[in-house]
Order: sequence, then C-alpha cells, then structure tokens
Amino acid sequence: MLRVTTDLADALPSAPEVPRGSRLDDWWVRVMSVGWRVATWRWAGPIAVTVLAALLRLVDLGRPHSLVFDETYYVKDGWSIVHLGYEGTWPANPTDDSLPTTDERFADGQTNLFTSAAEFIAHPPLGKYLIGLGMLLFGPDNSFGWRFAVAVLGIATVFLVAVIARSLFRSTLVGTLAGGFLAVDGQAIVMSRVTLLDGIVTFFVVLGFGALLLDRRWTTRRLDAWVARRVAAGRDTLWGPVLWWRPWLLAMGLALGLATSTKWSGMYFLAFFAVYSVLTDMMLRKRAGIEFWSSSAFLQQAPVTFLLTVPIAAATYLASWTGWFVSKDGWDRNWIASGGQRWSGILSWVPDSVQNWWHYQSEIYGFNIGLHTPHSYQANPLLWMLMQRPTSMYYVGTNAGQDGCTAVRCGAAITGVANPFIWYASVVAVVALLVLFFLRRRWEYGFVVMGVAAGYLPWLLYVNRTVFQFYTIAFEPFMVMALAAAIGLVLGSRDDPRPRRTKAIVWVGVYLVVVLLASAYWYPMWTAMQVPWDFVRSHYWLPSWL
Repeated sequence: MLRVTTDLADALPSAPEVPRGSRLDDWWVRVMSVGWRVATWRWAGPIAVTVLAALLRLVDLGRPHSLVFDETYYVKDGWSIVHLGYEGTWPANPTDDSLPTTDERFADGQTNLFTSAAEFIAHPPLGKYLIGLGMLLFGPDNSFGWRFAVAVLGIATVFLVAVIARSLFRSTLVGTLAGGFLAVDGQAIVMSRVTLLDGIVTFFVVLGFGALLLDRRWTTRRLDAWVARRVAAGRDTLWGPVLWWRPWLLAMGLALGLATSTKWSGMYFLAFFAVYSVLTDMMLRKRAGIEFWSSSAFLQQAPVTFLLTVPIAAATYLASWTGWFVSKDGWDRNWIASGGQRWSGILSWVPDSVQNWWHYQSEIYGFNIGLHTPHSYQANPLLWMLMQRPTSMYYVGTNAGQDGCTAVRCGAAITGVANPFIWYASVVAVVALLVLFFLRRRWEYGFVVMGVAAGYLPWLLYVNRTVFQFYTIAFEPFMVMALAAAIGLVLGSRDDPRPRRTKAIVWVGVYLVVVLLASAYWYPMWTAMQVPWDFVRSHYWLPSWL
C-alpha cells in the first residue's frame, strides 16, 4: 500500500517553479554576460552621477555676480590671505546709503581694497587658501572664480560618495544611487555653488571616511595572516599584534586634519572615527580568534591608533597656519610684544610665536563657544532632521520689465532647502539602518550611522548657540548612503519571486522619478534663476521655510 501511494505521488505533476527576478533582471544578466561590460558598469555609474553633479554645479556658477550670504567674509578673506598670509581688513560700509557698499565695490572689480591690518577671523585658514586659489586662477573680479574651488570639491565629494558606497555595500547600483542623490540634492548643490567653508569640510570628511573603510579591510587581512602564522607555528594567539604600519589610518588622520584646518568641526569627526577604529579593532580581533581581544585592542592597539591619527592631524592643522607664522602682522602675531602675558614655569621655553598663536586659538575658541547673536535663519540642532529652518542665502525681487522679468513680479533666490524627498527619506533610512544594525549585526549599517552621528551629535551640546541648517552638509553624504542602502534592501535580489521583485523595482522607479522631478522643480531656487513670484512662493511648503 505504501509503495502504491508513493508511486502515485511520483506520478503526479510537480508544482510549476515560481519565476525568480524580474524581466529587467533577465535583460540585465544578458547585458552583463560579457566581462568588459561588468568592469565598465562598475565605473560608469559613479562617473555618470559625477558628470551630472558637475553640470548642476558649474553651469552659470557665477550667477549672481554679487557676494552671497557669508561670501562677504570668505571670498574677501580668501583674496587677502593669498596675498598677505593672513586675513586683512576691508573698509567698513559707508554710512551714506547712496554710496556703494564694500561688497558692491568688490563685485565691480575693486578687489584690492584690503589693508595689511589684521582682522580677527574665527576659522582656520585652509579653506580660504583654497578659495583664494580659485580667484588666482580666474581673477578676483570673476564670480565663477570665487566659487570654483568649492564647486570642484563638491563635485569630487559626489564621486567619493558613489565609490565609497559601492565599495562598502559591494553594489555598483547602491553606490550610484548614493552619489546620484547627493548630485541632485538641493543643499549639496547650494553648498557647492556658494562659497562657504562647510562644503570644503565635507570633502575632507568623506575622504577620511573612505580611508577608514580601507583601513578596516587592511587590518582584517593583517590580523587573519597573523593568526594563521601563529597557528601554523604552534604558538598561542592570546594577545593580538600591535599594528604600527597602518597607512590608511594615517591617511584618515591627514584628511581629518585638513578638515579641522578648514573648520574646527572637523575635530568631531576625528574623535568619532578614531574611537570607531579602536572598537573595530576589538571586534576584528574577536572574529580572528584572539583570546584577549578586548584587552589587546584597548591596551595594545588603542595607544598606537592615537599616535597614528592625532599627531598627523595636529601637524596638518599647525602647518595650515604657516602663512600666519611667517608674517609679521597677522592677528595676535605680536600679542606678547604688545603687552600679553608670557608663559612662565615649565612652559617658559616655548617661543613667543607659538604662545601668540595659542592665544589666538583661545580667542577663536571663546568666540565660537560664545556665539549667541540672534539670526533670522538660525536653526536649532534639535530640529535639523526636520529641516525646520533652512537658510535663505540670497533673494532679489524685481517688477515687470525689470532685468527681464516678464511677470507682474519676479524673484531670484538661493535657498538651502534640501530636496524634501531625499532629505526626509534619508532621515528615515538612517533610523532604519540603526535598527537593522542591532537586529542583523551588519557592520556596514553601523559604519554609515556612525558617520551621521559624528557630524550631528556634537552639535546637540550647542542648542543655544547660533547655528544653521546648512551645517548638516558635513554628514549628509552618510545620510544618502543610508538611503541608497535602504533602497537596496527594498529592491531585494534577483532571486526573489518575480511578483515581489517587480513591484519593488516599480515602486523604487516611481520614487526616483519623483526625486528627479522635485530637483528640477527646486533647481531655480537653488541657483538664483529669475522666476515669477508665484513660482517662488510655491516652494515654501512650511511657514518656517520663508
């Protein structure tokens, strides 16, 4: 009886196999069946989004031909610092409103109004040297030249994000999406077209992030090789090796030293990334089978990690002040000679120039900590993720017939509003990856969330300080990486059942189209295009965006 039942079961037709993947996957597999196409796609995606970023940032970069927002400081300081080695003083605006302001005179080509008298400046000099370099290349009276360095670094940041995300998640699609989101996002575009320091900081931070990723993989290989050698030799693996030669960790320290040499907020990333490196060493040693993995990481490797990152960052920061040291008239350059208190005791040997410089640093610290001057566009860090108060950097209204206005009233604006469909989705994605990091123990998710935390959490210590929404540009690259990774999870894989996979591709495709349409809709508001006032007004979705 049992044999008959089995035979009958064998005779029954088997259930049809459920198709896997979508028709798009079938086509893509055929396209990628040729080896050279795989290699081409690996670079074509990141390069394509970088080219798109270049177009969105470089076309009409000189518009408007006037100093925008804090360009009044950084452009003029950039021009004076490449001539003096420090930031000179510019004439005050005339009290007579009928006379042109200093900014207007500068835009008109009167670019050598500065004097050799030093001006107190609250940020390190590197970013202004880079800005000045663009002005030396294209001329100080060329607004394209004012913004060239920031634009180039913004474009390079898009490429780095695409390549790093591709490497981190082992997916060219995820990398391309991450770079693409940054390429078309409004805040990233504005911060690449307006000469502020934060876009420069972002480039160096992302560079350091990439170096940290490479260091993790370099260290993994070295630890595995060390354990293999010890086991083959019959020796114990109680304590792991002390890795002194970690070139990518040195590169990270250098990159974040350059970030700090542009703006002190770079130090936060240095601290977070260095601590992350120690924690990573601990987990990698555990995975490799080292018995005393925690003690080995904290007691042996952590001091070495400090020596490989902090000194090179500090030396880089100090080197960025070379122009100040070789000058005679920089701010506080003669502080002791002018009556300042010289150090005594065990520090009395320190040269006066270094003591003068240190006093200047203390003044910078005091200014930045104590900055509470009200500003109409200041944004509380507690509300940054809600994008409650983006920064309006430029607005000029015109009437019909004025400067080509064809409507009753027109306006040209530069607003730091991010693409809402990218920004809010990125916030959700960061939270999702944080949860998934704990649930699935995927270190890649924690790595990206750590980047966001490094740029965001320290600012919660300064909720009463005058800060702005555009400071978030420093960690937005990690937010779009999180978004791209989340989309990768939604898409699934080509092994998923066809209905599920097809629906995922369709919904993601719809979302990407919405993102692109939104960027096209917002682009005039990011680039000072003159448009009808009704069009301008339609972009203020929240009252606080006005």
